Amino acid sequence: MIRYVRLCALVLGVLAAPLTAQDLSGVARVDVANSHIKQNWFGRLEMHLALSQGVPYRVFTLDQPPRLVVDFREVDWSGVSAQALLDTKTSINALRFGVFQPGWSRLVADLAQPMLPEEVAMTVKEGTGAANLTLVMQPADPDTFASTSGVPQNSVWPVEQPNEAQATGSDDRFVVVIDPGHGGIDPGAEREGLSEKTLMLDVAFELRAALMRAGDVDVVLTRDRDVFVSLQNRVAQAHRAGADVFLSLHADALSEGGAQGATVYTLSEEASDTATAHLAVRHNRADIIAGADLTGSDNAVTTVLLDLARVETEPRSKALAHVLVDTMGAAGGPMNTRPLRQAGFSVLKSADIPSVLVEVGFLSSARDLENLRNPEWRSKMVEAMARAILQWRVEDAEMRALIRQ
Repeated sequence: MIRYVRLCALVLGVLAAPLTAQDLSGVARVDVANSHIKQNWFGRLEMHLALSQGVPYRVFTLDQPPRLVVDFREVDWSGVSAQALLDTKTSINALRFGVFQPGWSRLVADLAQPMLPEEVAMTVKEGTGAANLTLVMQPADPDTFASTSGVPQNSVWPVEQPNEAQATGSDDRFVVVIDPGHGGIDPGAEREGLSEKTLMLDVAFELRAALMRAGDVDVVLTRDRDVFVSLQNRVAQAHRAGADVFLSLHADALSEGGAQGATVYTLSEEASDTATAHLAVRHNRADIIAGADLTGSDNAVTTVLLDLARVETEPRSKALAHVLVDTMGAAGGPMNTRPLRQAGFSVLKSADIPSVLVEVGFLSSARDLENLRNPEWRSKMVEAMARAILQWRVEDAEMRALIRQ
């Protein structure tokens, strides 16, 4: 059975009707009324997804933590909610779906216990082309689950691609990498129809325009559309671009500590407070949320990067954070009551690039939510951030010249 599951993960769908991968194209829509995920009497998990047409797909599992991943080319999840698909009691703790890479969609289910696919099939109706994906999973022991989990290696399926819009400036140009948080299957915080991923992409575009008006600044976005970018690749893009500074943009939602007002974070092994610790955990789970395989991560490397960052980059990052807080505050903010904080955010772990994470505001705050919706307020904050980065550039160059003397 395990050999069968691995085979299903590598082909372009397991179809009962005589269709090939080339016959399947376009975007399928989910028929919510005829789709469901439930637990049967024997403890098996049953997923039935009714689609407007058959599409290529693959199924695999990931460990640490246990997750089920289903990739499609391509499914439109508009109007679909996890609550509409899930029965009240299943072995799924959380369910997410959405864009993964351009042309590809992904469903990720957090499993309450290790489970492996027992049956995987897609049937396509003749005439209409409507399809039904059936997936039945049964409990598995942890060792078997771990040994059979992992992303299948096949060139047909999507692998994360770096952003093509890279800066090509010369050594005398100043390169800023702007990182719009979340994206694709990972929406970030959501409130009243506003998603963090969309809002931060808009702010990133506005900040890029403001910086490029300076004339001698190259700006790279870690993503320039609604796609998933892993935390590791966000930092890698900064290195490929030869970044002089890295700025990650967020607008999260937190109930802890009455979070509100703009806040700037720098890297630290220990969080400056409990609310910040919770925030760092949420941010660092982005790859898990999107169904990324973390089995190759190396905590020892992380420790080395943290140690190296403290030598030179940490004081430079803190100087940038101070300038951002002062400039954004002078522009009207409002700033958090403790606008400078620290935590172990993964995207700040570059050893040689000054890096900060800016929570432009918190969607959990009614005041911040109103501000973030307001284009005029966003414009003021974006202009303030641009001025702060350019001011820090001058001050940082002067300070480094003094250090060399």
